[in-house]
Order: sequence, then structure tokens, then C-alpha cells
Amino acid sequence: MTSLFISDLHLDEKRPDITQAFFDFLHNHARNAQSLYILGDFFEAWIGDDDQSPLLDAVSKELKALTDNGVTLNLMHGNRDFLIGTQFCESVGAQLLNDPTVIELNGEATLLMHGDSLCSDDKEYMQFRKMLRSAPWQKEALAKPLEERRAIAQHLRMASSEANSNKAEDIMDVNSDDVLHEMQAHDCYRLIHGHTHRPMRHPLNIAGRPAERIVLGDWDRAMWVLIANQDGLKLEEIPFSITAE
Repeated sequence: MTSLFISDLHLDEKRPDITQAFFDFLHNHARNAQSLYILGDFFEAWIGDDDQSPLLDAVSKELKALTDNGVTLNLMHGNRDFLIGTQFCESVGAQLLNDPTVIELNGEATLLMHGDSLCSDDKEYMQFRKMLRSAPWQKEALAKPLEERRAIAQHLRMASSEANSNKAEDIMDVNSDDVLHEMQAHDCYRLIHGHTHRPMRHPLNIAGRPAERIVLGDWDRAMWVLIANQDGLKLEEIPFSITAE
């Protein structure tokens, strides 16, 4: 009974190597798992479930094949693909998770998050996030024609990249107090998240009890996967060189 956790693939037509790596991962790893969790930023951008492209068609086909094979697929919004909706999830057989969500993993309550909401030291980003996640902004954005939405998405990516280039590295990481607050608020001693692109397992102590924060990695140069099975949890880096069967 294996559960797999990934995030921050940033699938994009400009990076076919990552798309192929994901398909290889589905064929060689995920199809034998009980469940797959994708904790945000699955796509570099998402402008609405009504969008169409060769990339979306190919990814949808592979995801549908996975869920038809009996694997439970769970998706969570990231800061890049927060407009993924129920239409897409239903078409591929996925469940859309709230951020945060608590699951039971190997007998322990585990908190799942994308992770961007924990980066509270980045005040500029948090204000930007609040705007993008508001229902009025999203309703207005989704009402625009697809081409206009594509232009908006491109502008937002460029603005984000420019802003991040001028920020100190530490303010783009999670705030430790917020991490502890979220874990205590949800009565969890294990947290799994992505977003920061800093894969690592961080031991914690909460009120005298051992705890852990597990950070998933991005897929820029390799596949980062958290594997949970009867042997425990393992954060693994897998090269892109795997060949699909």
C-alpha cells in the first residue's frame, strides 16, 4: 500500500523533458501505487478548465489512464495553477483537495499544504496571493477570453520572476512560527508541502513531542518523490533518464 507525493512539476510546453519524465513516473512508479498526491504547481500556469492544448490533452489522457487503473489521484492548488477546477478533476478522475488538508498516513495524522501560505515573511507576495485567491478576481479572470487570459498569465509569471529576483532568499522560505501554528491548529506532528523548491526532511519538536516537516522538491533537473509505504517514508530524487515501458 504505497502513497506517492510530488509537487512543483511546473508542466509547460517549453519543457517537454519534464512532461516526459512525469509520464515515465506514471508508467514506472505511480501505476503500482495506491494513491498519488500532487501538492500544487503541477502546471506552470492554468488559465481555466476550458483551455485546450496538446500538453493538456496528453496529460489528461495519462491521468485518466492512471485513475482507470485504480490509483487514487489527489490534486491541490499551487500558486501557479490555483484556477484548476472541478471540470478538469472530474475528467481525469481526480479529487481536488483543500489547502490545507489532513490525511492519515501510516497511522499518523498528516498535514498537507502547497506551502506558499507559510511564506508570510514575503509581505508583497502574501498581498498578491490574497488578491489572486479571491472569488471576485477569479470570477472576473475566468470570464475573459482565453487569449486574454493567456496574456494575463504570461504577465503574472514575468512579474513574479522579476519580483523574486530582487528578494532575499530567506523571506521566500517558510516562516517557522507559521509552520508550528498550522501543525498545532490541525493537531498534526507531520507536515508535507512543496512550493519552496528546497527538498529536505526537517525534524521538529512541538510541545516536547517529536515532529517533522517534509519539503518536496521541484522537477527542474530530477523527479523528487516522497514514498510512503509499510517501510516508512522516504524522500527520493530520481533522475530523468527513466524510460517508460
